[in-house]
Amino acid sequence: SPNLGTVADGEVAFDQGEYDRARSILRPLADAGDPVAQFYLGKMYAEGRGIEKDEVQGVNWYRKAADRGHAKAENNLGVMHEYGTGVAKDEDEAARWYRKAADQGFPQAQTNLGSLYEAGKDVVKDHAKAVGWYRKAAEQGNVMAQNSLGMMYATGQGITLDEAEAVRWFRKAAEQGHARGQYNLGVAYANGQGVAQDAAEAVRWYRTAAEQGDATAQNNLGVMYADGEGVIQNTAEAVRWYRKAAEQGHASAQSNLGEMYAQGQGLAQDAAKAVSWYRKAAEQGGARGQFNLGLAYADGQGVTQDAAEAVRWYRKAAEQGHADAQNYLGGMYAKGQGVTQDAAEAVRWYRKAAEQGHAGGQSDLGVMYAMGQGVTQNAAEAVRWFRKAAE
Repeated sequence: SPNLGTVADGEVAFDQGEYDRARSILRPLADAGDPVAQFYLGKMYAEGRGIEKDEVQGVNWYRKAADRGHAKAENNLGVMHEYGTGVAKDEDEAARWYRKAADQGFPQAQTNLGSLYEAGKDVVKDHAKAVGWYRKAAEQGNVMAQNSLGMMYATGQGITLDEAEAVRWFRKAAEQGHARGQYNLGVAYANGQGVAQDAAEAVRWYRTAAEQGDATAQNNLGVMYADGEGVIQNTAEAVRWYRKAAEQGHASAQSNLGEMYAQGQGLAQDAAKAVSWYRKAAEQGGARGQFNLGLAYADGQGVTQDAAEAVRWYRKAAEQGHADAQNYLGGMYAKGQGVTQDAAEAVRWYRKAAEQGHAGGQSDLGVMYAMGQGVTQNAAEAVRWFRKAAE
């Protein structure tokens, strides 16, 4: 076939979105064994650029380029194997291809290999190896790796815990515009971890991440506005940020937004809307949403009163370790509301809450010991729990 142009011409056409022209230039070069041309052809098939998406063909062309040592093709072939796209899912095979590209110094592959070692499903989990690969990529300026390396330092996985070093890497990622890095830096400032506590700086970094659409940052920014930490208190602004996160399906934000509706803070009070947001949070396993939904059923706020439903939602939250829910569930058993009265079961739930330092649970457990209900009467034990509750 006539030479329609060089690989460089094909790349330019691809970058300009002229995919038909790119393909007509690159296809003969790819057939002739040029790995760069093969890589771009793989990309066009895998991503459906100017051609019907065909992931199997994408894999075939990536493999041809990868077999000739093309690092980006090796990495992309690793991705296809990791997620089972156009080829059977095989993490060992993914790791093998990532490793080839990583050994060539390709930072995206180093990051991908790091996260395979960190998650360790089929590939044997090895946090120290994850740290090593993240570091190689992070030092080349890869933002995902910088953030991931920061997380390893923050949690002490694969390396000695070092909050200041975590902050240093979060900051590198944050300053490059990485939303998760910005969020993590915000958390460090909010909690004074690895850096002097500074609520205003926390707000600043939460905001930059929130404006990029990071749901957890949006929720945390809402909390800062609601509490007036690092920013002038503004419940309407809190609601605005909670809503953004809630609409992205963030369970804590859904619960927070529900509470704003319940209390009429930053918007008109609306018990039914509160319940609807609690339910969204509860149904995706948010313990606070489950507890709040239980409260709504117990009190008949925004929903028909139903003690059995209250018990059902309290139980879900309690089983996740939510101390308020454990205490309230104990109360339902003690009073026989929505459930058969059972003093021993009440004691069991009060104890769970009490052992988490919940003052109400400690006090209620003290009462059960004092009265000898659901437990052998024991005045000393009653006093001990009353004292804890008072502390």
